[in-house]
Amino acid sequence: MRKVLLVLLVLVVGGVIATDRIGVRIAQDQIGQQIQSQYNLLRQPDVKIHGFPFLTQAVGGEYDRIEVGIGDWTQEDVRVTDVKIEMRGLKAPLSDVTAGNSANMTVRTATASAVIPYGAIQQRAPKEVKKIGPKGDDLQVDLTGSLMGLPLNGTAVVSVKVVDKGLAITPVSVGTGGAQIPLNLIQRQLTWTVPVTDLPVGSRISEVQPTPEGLRVAATAENLQLSKLAQS
Repeated sequence: MRKVLLVLLVLVVGGVIATDRIGVRIAQDQIGQQIQSQYNLLRQPDVKIHGFPFLTQAVGGEYDRIEVGIGDWTQEDVRVTDVKIEMRGLKAPLSDVTAGNSANMTVRTATASAVIPYGAIQQRAPKEVKKIGPKGDDLQVDLTGSLMGLPLNGTAVVSVKVVDKGLAITPVSVGTGGAQIPLNLIQRQLTWTVPVTDLPVGSRISEVQPTPEGLRVAATAENLQLSKLAQS
């Protein structure tokens, strides 16, 4: 009898888990479809709902953490990659989720991150900038050519600062080969802006971190309506 009860218990638990996993896949697909439609994306984003069991979250209408992988994103003709959104504290009544209605859905915190490839940064740079790479919290660039009639051949460390028009990139020191040109002159002539101002959470970029692939940027917004987030 104990063996029979044990088998029945395993079957019941297995059935609940299977139902839970089926439910979470359906919900992830629905959320992905809504985000694709609201943002006019070329492909449906990858959605992952964290937390177990899922059915408890669905019935309660509140989800602890949801990750959305959008992929590429274009702003002002600058293509950024690896765009992700993490939503925490999403309140979404089950009836609204099934109906595809985001008017009553709210998010406690939404954080978006993305990578701006160095190739995209260099496309906006002055022609004297030949190569860009990370150097600690700053970037290092190779400089070749001439500036105000003076030869320019060496490296420079440039800082990245968030400004109203995007990311301002400004030389802060000059390495071997460029010392004959005053730093203030180089700053006036070789400062440029990458016009990426915000990410798909309707909030300005607040974090910038150099990586081997490019600049990883992030933006965070709080207490949002999902429908307003999509409109922004």
